[in-house]
Amino acid sequence: MTTLEALHLAKDYQIRGSGLRPHILKAVDDVSLVVRPGESVALVGESGSGKSTIAKMLIRLVDPTAGDITLDGERIGSGHRATKRYRKRVQMVFQDPFSSLNPSLPIRHQLVRPLRIHGIVRTRAEEERELRRLLDSVNLGPAAEILAKYPHELSGGQRQRIAIARALAPQPEVLIADEPVSMLDVSIRLEILQLLDDLKRQRNLAVLYITHDLATARHFSTQIVVMRHGRVVERGPSSDVILNPIHPYTQLLVRAAPDPHSEAFELDPERYRRSPDVLVTPDDPGPAEQGHWARAWTDDAAVAELLATA
Repeated sequence: MTTLEALHLAKDYQIRGSGLRPHILKAVDDVSLVVRPGESVALVGESGSGKSTIAKMLIRLVDPTAGDITLDGERIGSGHRATKRYRKRVQMVFQDPFSSLNPSLPIRHQLVRPLRIHGIVRTRAEEERELRRLLDSVNLGPAAEILAKYPHELSGGQRQRIAIARALAPQPEVLIADEPVSMLDVSIRLEILQLLDDLKRQRNLAVLYITHDLATARHFSTQIVVMRHGRVVERGPSSDVILNPIHPYTQLLVRAAPDPHSEAFELDPERYRRSPDVLVTPDDPGPAEQGHWARAWTDDAAVAELLATA
């Protein structure tokens, strides 16, 4: 029963300014979250809010500036061997399957490689059985035909299923899905999300689902964590966050989601001020003072300005 926990993660980048001294951009600022077996946590927010940066830190592609990552309560070690052991247990599905798959190699090679690297198979017979099992798990076949193809010979949905199968090859316990359907046609997004949900239940996976789609976050996740400019502004059970948003930014996200049956939306900043459960203070600045998005939620005028210009 593997639990992935991020504790006070932060990631800073130096950006060149107009002066001699560089500016510090806080891409992620003191973010903590927990992903437990059999559960899915949705990390939502607009582009640039720090969602993908958190994913890259959790998969060890980017080192955090501060904070810890633990797996079953144990801090992740450094070095090649520790990273290899960690990635056997924590895998990632990237946003664009065409970019994440090598276009010059057949599907067979791209699925066999993680099986061999992590010692899942030792003989050719085991390899063939595991390849077919992986393709069956993502509803792809016939196996011989799919394995002989190259990525460009598959549809977008098929490529993403292959990317998911490759992530499942090391038999991970945690799966990080970074906007796994945003590059796909609307007609097949639901199929891929349902596949991930089925795999979560069948394998008791802990899933971190990164998205900007509140509708799918509500239906495919047990908990929603809302980010704004690198900071967590609200979190809670999925239905509670969507149906009763507290932070004004969350209220704006909910309002932006199209719903032909919804009534007229009215922002309620007072609910934010009254709530004792909000995880941030009312003067919640962005990481860089640029434009109206970096203004604090301190008064009705600031909220009204955001509504007028968003």
